[in-house]
Amino acid sequence: MTRLPALAMVAVAAVGAGCGAGRAVPESGPIKVVATTTIVADLVARIGGEDVALQALMGPGVDPHLYKPSAGDVWRLSSARAVFSSGLHLEGKMGEVFAEMSRRGVTTVAVADCIPESRLIRSEGFAGVHDPHVWFDVSLWSHAAECVRDALAGLDPEHADAYRGRAEDYLGELAALDRWVREQAAAVPEERRVLVTAHDAFSYFARAYGFEVRGLMGVSTAAEAAAADVQQLAELIAERQIPAVFVESSVPPRFIKALCEAVAARGFEVAIGGSLYSDALGDAGGPAATYPGMVRSNVATITGALAGKKGG
Repeated sequence: MTRLPALAMVAVAAVGAGCGAGRAVPESGPIKVVATTTIVADLVARIGGEDVALQALMGPGVDPHLYKPSAGDVWRLSSARAVFSSGLHLEGKMGEVFAEMSRRGVTTVAVADCIPESRLIRSEGFAGVHDPHVWFDVSLWSHAAECVRDALAGLDPEHADAYRGRAEDYLGELAALDRWVREQAAAVPEERRVLVTAHDAFSYFARAYGFEVRGLMGVSTAAEAAAADVQQLAELIAERQIPAVFVESSVPPRFIKALCEAVAARGFEVAIGGSLYSDALGDAGGPAATYPGMVRSNVATITGALAGKKGG
C-alpha cells in the first residue's frame, strides 16, 4: 500500500493522541458521515436524506485511483460517525487512513463489500483482486444501496424506518434504470458493441449489457499505457472499423488522442464519440450530477456514437 503523505500522517498521530481509547458521545441531530467519491456520496445522500450530514472528500472529475488524503481529510474522517468508501482498492492510497479510523472507533463501510463475490470480476492487472468499477452494472449498485441502508439503520436506529423507506424507493428507481439501459443497448447492432475507452473501467457494463470493452490502460489509471498497447489497440480499431472511441471525464484526453492518431496512420479515421463519466460524477446541476444521470448520460453518448441514435 502506498504510504501516506507526511501531513496526513501527522494528522493521524494527532487524532490518536486526542481520541484516547474511545470516541465522544454521539451528537444530536443528523449523524455526521463522510463519503469518498462523488458516486458513493450520491448514494449515501439518496438513502440518508435529511437524517445525515454528509461530506464528500472528492469532487467531480477527481480520479480516486490517484487521490491522496490530505491532513484536512484525516480530520474530517476522524470527526465522522461513519465513513463510506467504494472499496475493492478503488481508493488505493487511502487504505492506511481507513484502517486508522476503524481503530479509533469510526464505522468504515466499503459498499462494494456487500456485492456477492461470485458477481465480481477478477482483475489480474489490479493488485490481483477484483475490478472495483461495480457501479457500471446498475443491478450490482443495488447491492451497494442495501449496504448503505443497513449501515445507516444500524448507526441510527431511531431513523431506521426512514432509511429503509428511502432505500426502497431508490431500489425501485435503480431497477427501472437497469431495464432502460438494456433497452438502449439492444438498439446497437451486435457487431458495433465495442467500447474503447481510456482505461478499463467498463467491464461490468460490458458483461451486463452485451458489449466488448477495450481499455487503453488497465483497471487502474496509476500506470500509463505503453506505446505497444496504443499500437495494438489501433490495429484492432482499424481492422474492425470501430466507428468511435471515448475519452473519460477523470482521465486526461491525451491518451485517446494518441490512439486516434495511431489509427489514422493505418488509413482509418475513428471519431471521438464523446466523454464518459467513469470514476466520478459530473458537475453539480449538470446531467451527470447524480448516479442515474451519469448512467443515462453515458448510455446516450455510447449509443449515439456507435448506433447513430440518442439514448433518450
